[in-house]
Amino acid sequence: MTFTVTDSKRNAIAEKLADIRSFQHLLIANEQQLIGECSDLEIRDRLQKMLDDDHKNLGIVETAIAAYGIEAKTKETVREIVHQSQKMMQSPELSLYEKVGSHELLKHAQVMSGMIVHKAAQVVGADISQAITPLNAVNFENRAHQEQLKGILEVLGTRELTGQEADQGVWARVNDAMVALSDIFGSVVTQATGQLDLKIENVLRMDHKKVDMLYSEIEKCEDPQKIQEMFAQVFQDLSVGASHFGTEYLYLESKANKAKTF
Repeated sequence: MTFTVTDSKRNAIAEKLADIRSFQHLLIANEQQLIGECSDLEIRDRLQKMLDDDHKNLGIVETAIAAYGIEAKTKETVREIVHQSQKMMQSPELSLYEKVGSHELLKHAQVMSGMIVHKAAQVVGADISQAITPLNAVNFENRAHQEQLKGILEVLGTRELTGQEADQGVWARVNDAMVALSDIFGSVVTQATGQLDLKIENVLRMDHKKVDMLYSEIEKCEDPQKIQEMFAQVFQDLSVGASHFGTEYLYLESKANKAKTF
């Protein structure tokens, strides 16, 4: 059921869109900084592709704001977060691994903000939903970037701790996760209008599919160290899912249990 939103609620959504735009600018600045500090050609190439995506996605965010019709200012707290993040990314005291880790967390925050706005748009009316729809493509690509950044973190973290190269299977796992994303969401990267219903339960299903793939690799692996690393990744993914989607997960679980009784 939809309803007419008050001006204050429309302004709240507009403010959230302004925050998303500010973070999108931050993501672009971060990626430029990371590319400049990284000497690994493969990682640089992956970061450059993210940067290209994010420049394009900034245009999509701007288009969504224009279609929404209300121009709001970024919240003061968000401006402070952006300022502090920029200082941290430029700090010589932080390693490249630490900076990429911070960037991955920002990507996650951007995904969550985009999904919240999308959910709000579904509730408050068709005119708002139509304006917000293009953001779905941005949400998808930011989620895909997260998987690539996790792979980069494994490579950089292994080098930092051991001075050795990470198992090249890390990139295979990243690619498998990207395939899982495509299976769930479809090929939205090429859809300029982002005609996609990005639901929280779909994100959960995608993360669970990734966990299933990791378990499959664990069963085949004979290296205790690699098994431990993969279990750590499984725990991290499930923890994130429980933290951000716990209520939705319990709802879906209750629906499944009810279905079993019929």
